[in-house]
Amino acid sequence: MFRIVGLLALSVIPVFGGTARLVEMSGGPELIPADARFADSAIPLALHIVAAIGYVIFGAFQFSARLRRAGWHRRAGRALAPLGLAVALSALWMTLFYARKEGTGELLWLFRLLASTGMAASIVLGVAAIRERDIARHRAWMTRAYALALGAGTQALTVGFGEAAFGTGVVRTDLMMGAGWAINLAVAEWIIRRRPAVRRRAVLAGA
Repeated sequence: MFRIVGLLALSVIPVFGGTARLVEMSGGPELIPADARFADSAIPLALHIVAAIGYVIFGAFQFSARLRRAGWHRRAGRALAPLGLAVALSALWMTLFYARKEGTGELLWLFRLLASTGMAASIVLGVAAIRERDIARHRAWMTRAYALALGAGTQALTVGFGEAAFGTGVVRTDLMMGAGWAINLAVAEWIIRRRPAVRRRAVLAGA
């Protein structure tokens, strides 16, 4: 339960930011600064925001063992995999075709390209694994995909604390943004690698 609460807490900032952007794009009040990059082609951004909100919120509950036993995991997964692909592919499209945000450079462009491609590949590999009934490999790839999707939440922290500690600058900002994805992937890999040890201890305790 604590894990789900933590994941939902980490998603609060990007969910609020995305919702505020949708409100602005639909003609509502400007809750966050406008961005002219999206004026001529708003559909990919809108798709990305809607898919990402659904993916990060409902995806958090995929990490609940209780819900997994209740059958939620399989039913929700059929919707979450397409949502995750929509997040990744729309992010890839925006990286390739939108102008770069002012104050960022080529390094962040590369990080975004790798993150979006990596997320899409992880979902495809995760779906392929569950079709082969390889649950451990499925969980590993889907955990990596979710970690990449939640990068924006961690980036709010890495950029905030990073700028306070090291100041601003194009390269600094790019590295702080990249650190968000790197931290999430590192935590994901730690979770993936500790699962066998946790299961072995549970078996031994029940022996």
